[in-house]
Amino acid sequence: MFTKSTETTRIVAIGGGHGLGRVLSSLADYGSQVTGIVTTTDNGGSTGRIRACQGGIAWGDMRNCINQLITEPSIGSMIFEYRFRGTGELNGHNLGNLMLTALDNLCIRPLDAINLIRDMLQVKPYIIPMSEHPSDLAAITYDGQIINGETSVDELAEIPKRLYLEPAVPATKEAVNAILEADIILLGPGSFLTSIMPVLLLRDIEQALKVSTAKIAFITNIDKEKGPAGEMSLKTMLHWCERAMAGRTIDTIITDVHQPLLAPKYQQMVLDLASNNHEWRHDRNKLKHAIDELVASR
Repeated sequence: MFTKSTETTRIVAIGGGHGLGRVLSSLADYGSQVTGIVTTTDNGGSTGRIRACQGGIAWGDMRNCINQLITEPSIGSMIFEYRFRGTGELNGHNLGNLMLTALDNLCIRPLDAINLIRDMLQVKPYIIPMSEHPSDLAAITYDGQIINGETSVDELAEIPKRLYLEPAVPATKEAVNAILEADIILLGPGSFLTSIMPVLLLRDIEQALKVSTAKIAFITNIDKEKGPAGEMSLKTMLHWCERAMAGRTIDTIITDVHQPLLAPKYQQMVLDLASNNHEWRHDRNKLKHAIDELVASR
């Protein structure tokens, strides 16, 4: 049951891919009090193919978040989720990605395109791209190599020295405002280097998080990531986040396992979070319970 405090709590979730979609779906009951700020640097799969020939931002993660927030299946939702199969050029393309690209090509602002789809599918939480300008994730390795593209960063053999966006782009103003007005800010779960970090690399987001009065929580993955992020300790991940937030400290860690090596300054919420069917995936109801506890304690 929602308390008066719960009914007025504004929650911002930052990330991308399936992780952010999982968090947003667990918060569906909060409705328009929730805003997802979504990474737009993906260059793989259907999204990458569209970007290669059409340009623009990556739509895939936003489409995924919208899909996971659909509570009433309909013909519209079936169309939006449809993926082409076969041997032609459409094979593997998701119709939702193509719809959003078409709206973008009609010179509709990317955020307006997303809101049109949200209204059509009756999705109440807000979905905001981290930027409405195309940009790619890039990395510098310790031996000085420049690695371009999110998929290439994921394939690195070791942790990069640092990440950056190429080109540097402004954050969506609505994303900045949502952070400044938030009571709770959630980072993760999901791919650390390629879903969580890109949003934090935006200068406007960095400054908004620096001055935010919200409680900031980091949600850990249940299973170890593949790729270079899998070699990072939680302590290192928190350091990367806090450095990208201009020194702003994360307040709470939501995790399924106690982290004995973390500094006492971090409040640890240790809860069973795993799905009974897929132990590597967060259970929506368990995640909702954890976030409800966080809201109640603020």
